[in-house]
Amino acid sequence: MQYKEMSKEELVSLKETLNQQYKDAQAKGLSLDMSRGKPSATQLDVSLGLLDAINSESDLKASNGTDCRNYGVLDGIPEAKQLMADMMGTTPEHVMIYGNASLNIMYDQIARAYMHGILGNTPWCKLEKLKFLCPVPGYDRHFAITERFGFEMINIPMTQSGPDMDLVEQYVNNDPAVKGIWCVPKYSNPQGISYSDETVKRFANLKPAAADFRIFWDNAYVIHHLYDDNQDEILDIISECEKAGNPDMVFEFASTSKVSFPGAGIAALAASEANLADIKKQLTIQTIGHDKLNQLRHVRYFKDINGLKAHMKKHAEHMRPKFEATLEVLNKELDGLGIGTWYAPHGGYFISFDAMEGCAKAIVAKCAEAGVKLTNAGATFPYGKDPQDSNIRIAPSFPTPEDMALAADIFVLCVKLVSIDKILETK
Repeated sequence: MQYKEMSKEELVSLKETLNQQYKDAQAKGLSLDMSRGKPSATQLDVSLGLLDAINSESDLKASNGTDCRNYGVLDGIPEAKQLMADMMGTTPEHVMIYGNASLNIMYDQIARAYMHGILGNTPWCKLEKLKFLCPVPGYDRHFAITERFGFEMINIPMTQSGPDMDLVEQYVNNDPAVKGIWCVPKYSNPQGISYSDETVKRFANLKPAAADFRIFWDNAYVIHHLYDDNQDEILDIISECEKAGNPDMVFEFASTSKVSFPGAGIAALAASEANLADIKKQLTIQTIGHDKLNQLRHVRYFKDINGLKAHMKKHAEHMRPKFEATLEVLNKELDGLGIGTWYAPHGGYFISFDAMEGCAKAIVAKCAEAGVKLTNAGATFPYGKDPQDSNIRIAPSFPTPEDMALAADIFVLCVKLVSIDKILETK
């Protein structure tokens, strides 16, 4: 029976029972962290062989003869560009290899456009009004970048096929102050939604009012599948933009941060020839080149896209039980109660939960009091403000499957208690 259909007396009685369960949970003195999408120690162990891929006895030259110990090669060694291009589903001529983090590239791209402009357009800092579209719920670190640079951030609701494209087209095609949109197109953060072919094509066929509008295509989870036999695939945005006559409209980002080692992977940008030339002109002042030994290490270890895919199957073996343990508890304890909805993703790093309106902050706080740490309510929206106060991001990666099931038990208990209080306000 749905909670809203229960009488006041039934709800009060149920709350008494649940409160006792909650006190018992608090007495366990737990400390479980589901707040960030960090790989667990067992996942990090999967990549230890990477550290042995090169050593002092290795040939440290790239395929084109470049000595990877020395300065130079602004855009990455050829074999690293090939590896990352294959991972992103594009071609090496579109790719530049950076340092360890794609977030750093995204920040740089915003900063360059802000200070110097894109392809000869007016630097954004000289414009009176700046707007950026933000599919919600979304990635808090994306929103932090555009907030830092003073953009007005506009919420774009997510659907099961990606952002609301009617709304995207309305803003992009008619307002020159709209300079970009954040996208996590595959296994989105936090919902785990992958953009449909139609959505990708509509992105590629946008007709921006601003010549320097850019799609920030953060393909962070492009090979992060949970299942061998149930994998999402998306179209290549680079080639779709070329077909549509908009080759310069997209910046695509990816990294091996959750493939090899967070903080010690390699990151890449994919873009058009014109965009890359524009970036290199400025980047050459910023750096002489990134860590080519790390690029070489990754290529020697993974070898090619097949090596990457085989490696990600090992990650999935660690991730899948944690997702399934969490979803099993949600399905068993909350299905049919009318107090929450969630989506079972095929990949990525998160489970997105939508509580009753006005309940997310209270649920997160109550979980914390019982020793379960969640991402702050509101973090999945610009400015940390969820208009409905309903979305909660669950990150199953770091705890063990057993701890994850225990944390999920406490989470659903808190959802029930907060929801009852919310419903009783109207009884």
